[in-house]
Amino acid sequence: MTATIAPATPAVVGDERTLSPAEYETWAAEVRRLADERGAVVLAHNYQVPEIQDVAHFTGDSLYLSRVAAQTDAREIVFCGVHFMAETAKILSPDKTVLLPDHAAGCSLADSITAEQLREWKAEHPGAVVVSYVNTTAAVKAETDICCTSSNAADVIRSIPADREILFCPDQFLGAHVRRVTGREDIHVWAGECHVHAGISPADVRAQVAAHPDAEILVHPECGCTTSVLDLVSHGDLPADRTRVLSTGGMVEAAARTSSGQVLVATEIGILHQLRALNSGTAFIPMNERAACRYMKMITPAKLLHTLRTGEGAIDVDPDTAARARRAVEAMVAIGEPGRGGE
Repeated sequence: MTATIAPATPAVVGDERTLSPAEYETWAAEVRRLADERGAVVLAHNYQVPEIQDVAHFTGDSLYLSRVAAQTDAREIVFCGVHFMAETAKILSPDKTVLLPDHAAGCSLADSITAEQLREWKAEHPGAVVVSYVNTTAAVKAETDICCTSSNAADVIRSIPADREILFCPDQFLGAHVRRVTGREDIHVWAGECHVHAGISPADVRAQVAAHPDAEILVHPECGCTTSVLDLVSHGDLPADRTRVLSTGGMVEAAARTSSGQVLVATEIGILHQLRALNSGTAFIPMNERAACRYMKMITPAKLLHTLRTGEGAIDVDPDTAARARRAVEAMVAIGEPGRGGE
């Protein structure tokens, strides 16, 4: 079957569907049948389209899903996310088949630094410790001393001796946030960004807070508005007790607990589907309703079905690159479990 019939009711921002309820049931039954037949587990990132989040065996952030992949007995991992995420799953599960339904599903943040650029940067700062966000390619992880997530980046930085220079890549907004919360002066931050998060602006925050003055505020540290949000908090213009900077996993946990009537969410709008499913008593409102990642939305119901039918889309990582990248991830885990809050 193909996803050709639009749903009968208008889509809610962050919950846009391409299948009617009847189509979804037929498609989902076939996905589950084929997954069982192949011995496959289907993993979906928080930013995937609603149908894929709903049919997946596990939904979450990229590192959580990669760890699920490593722990499962499934022979195949079908990763509904973007390319670097499937690579990370392969790094942590080298003996398993990892399938990505569309290899063109990239990431503007991961693409903002290459392994060659990182090697040149390291040469300019001999002896520096390289800390790379998990939202990087396998080749960049292989040039990294220790990885971090948005939820444990500050702990990773604090684990590095004070007399060691630090190179932090690739996200400039997460880097600025970590520099601010740790007080470290010797952190050099790469000027990369996620185009979606960078597009959530201070103006969006001002407009939405004015329209929803009693709402809780959840902001991803990759957002271009993070610094201005925290400045507003420090000046008393935003309530500190209702404003939090959280990873996607942290947002999921906060959404399940909140009793607030409204929550403003500054991240990719795909996560709103999951938040609303967790807590129907709260209105989850996007800080910017246009904050949709075109790469995440490249994984469609039809492409997932095709992958399960054909087994196409295998991800390969050079064994030497994978081994070096794995050491950077393991160095992070040795500091402390990053929990559900991966990126």
